[in-house]
Amino acid sequence: MKVLITGATGLVGQALVEELQQQNIPVNYLTTDRAKIVSQEGYKGYYWDPSKGEMDNTALEGVTAIINLAGATISKRWTAAYKETILQSRLDSLDTLYKGMQHFGPENPIPLVSASAIGIYPHSYTTFYEEAETAVDNSFLGEVVQAWEKKMDTFRSFGGRITKIRIGLVLSDEGGALPKIAQPIHYYAGAAFGSGQQWQSWIHIKDLARMFVYVLEKKLEGTFNGVAPNPVTNTKLTKEVAKALKKPLFLPNIPKGILQLILGEMAYLLFASQRVSSKRIEKKGFHFSYSNICQALESFYGDVDCKKEAEVTVYEQNLG
Repeated sequence: MKVLITGATGLVGQALVEELQQQNIPVNYLTTDRAKIVSQEGYKGYYWDPSKGEMDNTALEGVTAIINLAGATISKRWTAAYKETILQSRLDSLDTLYKGMQHFGPENPIPLVSASAIGIYPHSYTTFYEEAETAVDNSFLGEVVQAWEKKMDTFRSFGGRITKIRIGLVLSDEGGALPKIAQPIHYYAGAAFGSGQQWQSWIHIKDLARMFVYVLEKKLEGTFNGVAPNPVTNTKLTKEVAKALKKPLFLPNIPKGILQLILGEMAYLLFASQRVSSKRIEKKGFHFSYSNICQALESFYGDVDCKKEAEVTVYEQNLG
């Protein structure tokens, strides 16, 4: 196996590269920053510029699979211009990969595993979403993910496997959402958002990296939810982070209107509720190292009493 990765220098990309290297799987990667290009045994960088449709096609030589993680962050104020960047960065990346693969012809189909997002599922406090769901969230994110996945489907013309992993809230202590959640709690200013009842389907970054490699090794195709088995509410997540940090929570929930004034349309990220199932990937034999939120937080913050969490886990599984 030899894997080409887009977005390899991002948070998830770095974890994925580490996982592949631990299994002695060579990695080629594409980057828009020439300063990040290195050439080492088993790890080689190549330049591309998806906004211009430019790519060093030698990056595909000897590659047996592609993992696509490219796309502008959604955690930045959603101005009209930046919303276009969020969408086009995803579509342009896939278009550029498509052009690159055309040089190798249909006789050499390369499997594609691409990141997607659970933001495609409609906002709901009660529905338990599985991959077969056809409804799409009536939001900017829903539109983005729908267009993103439609673009992924164009790769079927090459005859290789197409696998989509709809990623939830990725937990890592090195970046992403968790440090932003933990910081105000650390300074005694933490609180849940709005009602706090919105579901947040999360996944430990190491489990997510392992999942990408697993679908390649097992030659799985189709759509899989990249979430842990036990989603939690925003209130539950806030309380568990506070417990892990050994900090009290004093403040009342932060009203939705205040966050909308501060963040604008991007505040939707804090209030969207998607309770998402991991059952399909589990039925394919994948085992999570971090199946409940307390276990995940303990891996980042050290000793946490997870006895009570085990009871919650059983309850949440019964809900499904």
